[in-house]
Amino acid sequence: MSPRRRVDDGDFVGTGYFSVTPRPPRRWGLPLVAVMAALFVAAAIAASTFMFVQHEKDRRATVEDAAALGYTREFMTMYMTLDPYHANDYADRIVAQATGEFAKNFQKKEGEILVQVARGEPTTGTVLEAGVQRRNDDGSLDVLVATKVTSKTPDQKSTIESGSRWIATTIKEGQQWKISNLIQVI
Repeated sequence: MSPRRRVDDGDFVGTGYFSVTPRPPRRWGLPLVAVMAALFVAAAIAASTFMFVQHEKDRRATVEDAAALGYTREFMTMYMTLDPYHANDYADRIVAQATGEFAKNFQKKEGEILVQVARGEPTTGTVLEAGVQRRNDDGSLDVLVATKVTSKTPDQKSTIESGSRWIATTIKEGQQWKISNLIQVI
């Protein structure tokens, strides 16, 4: 037999081997919807994360403001309430709550303050209202405080009331709030 063989139809190659069948058209709908849904989910997660971070930041600021206001109210009530029979205790309490410029000024004038407190009449201080005026870059807060001082005359027959406004700068040192500056507003 010769190397050339006769090829019958259908022996080795099928009838449709050389014909081209067109591919079905590619559908873009499902992949496009999947990509859009993924982008939408990613954007929603990013927006939710951003809103959560902002909410936590605002909540922490509110909690810090409330703590500073509470401390400042207590301090100003103590600062405005004078007891001439316990002038040294008064000065010790103020020094323990003071820091910065306020501590330096109070310690400089402590002798004069003790004499004035000891010579004066007992007073009762109350805080009428307090509010955060400004947040400073160093983490301190300026608190505007309206106070009222009530005292009796030496003959105990009439009551004297006076009001004043103060700007108290509070700063947190460790876990404790302290007063770093106290200015009476006229």
